[in-house]
This record gives sequence, C-alpha cells and structure tokens, in this order.
Amino acid sequence: MARTKVLVLMGLMICGACVPNRKFVYLQKDDVNVRKLPTDSVMREHEYLAFDYKIQPQDILSIRFESLSPQEYNFFNPAGSMGQGSILQQGAMGGAGALLIGELVDPDGNVPFPVIGKVKVAGLTIFEAQDKLQAIATEYLDSPIVKARLINFRITMLGEVNKEGTVILGNNRVSMMEAIGLAGGLSDIADKQNVKLIRDINGKTQVQYLNLLDEDFISSPYYYVHQNDILIVPSLRQRPYRRYFGQNLALLVSTLTLIVFTLNLTKP
Repeated sequence: MARTKVLVLMGLMICGACVPNRKFVYLQKDDVNVRKLPTDSVMREHEYLAFDYKIQPQDILSIRFESLSPQEYNFFNPAGSMGQGSILQQGAMGGAGALLIGELVDPDGNVPFPVIGKVKVAGLTIFEAQDKLQAIATEYLDSPIVKARLINFRITMLGEVNKEGTVILGNNRVSMMEAIGLAGGLSDIADKQNVKLIRDINGKTQVQYLNLLDEDFISSPYYYVHQNDILIVPSLRQRPYRRYFGQNLALLVSTLTLIVFTLNLTKP
C-alpha cells in the first residue's frame, strides 16, 4: 500500500513537471494536438495593422547625401569628402560606434546641419524625414539624393530566452515573433501567455502583457516591436522542478539505491 502511494505521488510529480503543447506552441487557433489538418487550403487570414515607426528623441540616424554639386558648395558634406558627386555616410549599421558616427536626434527632436541649422525630424517616419531633407537639400544642391536610416533600432530580451541581451535590428518593421527568433527563441519552460512588454511612447513608459499563444496576436497593435522595447519572459510553474527538483531527485534516488545496495552486501 505504501509502495503504491509512493508510485502514485511520483507519477503526479512527473506529470506536473510536463509542459503540454497548449502552453508551448506559438499562435494557436484550436489546432494544437489535431492529428489531421488541411494542407491544400488557406485556413484563415489576418489583417495587419498599419505600422510605421516614428522617429523619437535620442534616436541615431544615418543620413547620406549624394549630389552633383562641387564639394566646396556641398556644405552637407564635411571637409575632406572626395570630389564632385561625393557620398557622405554620416552613420553606419552597428552598436557602440553608432553614436560616434550617426546623427543623434536631440531632446527637441531636431538634427543639426551646417548653414540651414536644425531640422525637426521627431514624429516623422524614416521616409517622411528623408523626403523633408530631400526638399531642403534641393534648395542648395544640384540634383541631390538623400538616404536616411535608423541605426540604433534595438530591443532587449530578458528572462526565459535562449539568448538574453540586446538585439540590434536591421530594419524598422520587425514582428515580435521575428525578434524572438533573433534572440534564439524562448525556452521550453517560458510562459508565452504572460510576456511582459515595457515600451516608451511619447515620454511615457507603458507596461503590457502579451499572449503569444493566441493566433489573434497577429492583428494586435503590439505585433511589431518598437525602438527600445524590453521583453521580460517569465517561467512556468514547472521551472523549479525542471531546473532543481528533478536533478536533485535523481541524485537522491541514486544515493538511496547505493545505500540499499551496500546494506544488502553487508548483511550477514
């Protein structure tokens, strides 16, 4: 009887440590554990919400000018640029060096330029800022072309992530799922139903909890990441068993087995 209770207790503990598919599979829609699904037809369609990142203070921009103007008249380019039709790349993709070679948007949302002074770019999309600078450059340069990029677009992933840290993104339209993939994905014991998102918008910090198990998340306004987003992924209740108790239990069972075996050998 006692042995049966012990076996039942151990069975319950093992089952309690398991993570079912319904807590593991991303973007579910009543299709988890279904043995046969249609493979030759579109099951559902989701409408993406419009998303265009707006430049904020403290962003770092790469702004490059190309023109047919002689260098001495092209005041957008610093002294030392090479000849007519030269190209200035004021920023480059990267992390630590971006602040040194990029254009930092000041707290008022402006970027300074020689002669023309400060140009306000905060609140504009990258393409809108590019068009604005293009219109200004046209007044001074011959057939100018302006290319603008955001070079410090990054997010931070913490918690039950396979690779914690800050991820530098190569473009400004990255989905939450793509960002998680760049961070190595979430661990097996990550609580994908209660992911905490910390986001700075218009000088305020917002805290939102995301359910990555629900397919309707695709239509959520949080489906795309923003600059400086912080994702904190909590763990499931199975974490203590998977991380600590399971290993200790195996050690305990091995120790008890060794003790019993030794006692049997020493019996007269």
